[in-house]
Amino acid sequence: MPTTVRSGPFEVRLARDEAEVRAAQTLRYRVFVEEMGAEVDSACHAARRDVDRFDAICDHLLVIGRSEAGPAVLGCYRLLRHDVAARHGGFYTAGEFAIGPLAGRGRRICEVGRSCVDPAWRQGAVVQLLWRGIAEYLEDHAIDLLFGCASLPGTDPDALAPALTWLHHHHRAPAAIRPRALRHRHVRLDRMPLDRIDPQAAQRMLPPLVKGYLRLGGMIGEGAVIDHAFHTTDVCVVLPTERIAARYRRHYAGPLPARPAETLQLGA
Repeated sequence: MPTTVRSGPFEVRLARDEAEVRAAQTLRYRVFVEEMGAEVDSACHAARRDVDRFDAICDHLLVIGRSEAGPAVLGCYRLLRHDVAARHGGFYTAGEFAIGPLAGRGRRICEVGRSCVDPAWRQGAVVQLLWRGIAEYLEDHAIDLLFGCASLPGTDPDALAPALTWLHHHHRAPAAIRPRALRHRHVRLDRMPLDRIDPQAAQRMLPPLVKGYLRLGGMIGEGAVIDHAFHTTDVCVVLPTERIAARYRRHYAGPLPARPAETLQLGA
């Protein structure tokens, strides 16, 4: 992103230096480890940062709030383009799903992941700004298709059966661009008769991030994967960028609420 998107006390842009990447990793640690109980290695615990090998090659999209106490990272997303992944060992998602169909016909693809928003800022402005930043990034890099792992809380797929079955029947990607859970990790999505599902109840089980993808025209791959370290059940989301334009403007491009930034610490 060559420019910064600003709205009141907020701005969204890519991280400019290692200190800002560390700030995103610190926020991820607070949310994924301290709040959600994810299991990370001793080095991450010692640093109090969520870090993996992909951080060094990804772009880090940040929402920064400014206050008298200084700047603070309130939300973040990790983005990895196909050309960068090809030079550095592939995509994170490939550890869970076979994603070969996504890059067919010369498509320019981009992986998104490690989405994280400070718990005090999960309504409204920060989420909208993250989507605005992603939309700008996709346009700047002429991306054809967005994809990544999206998580439902918990590791018992039967407890998630209504939501998983609903996704399978109503939001599955066409075969030409349908990733599939790796054979040794594959968990069936179609877990109960469709006529036994209360559609509203099934959709209420979906996390806000998954709902956001679906509103923008996102689709789901074949099967799910249990991520025991993060205590989640993951699906692979596929979102052709041509679907984003009109729906993005309808759902995420409206005026943002102005609210003074709270005091949060930037940095590790």
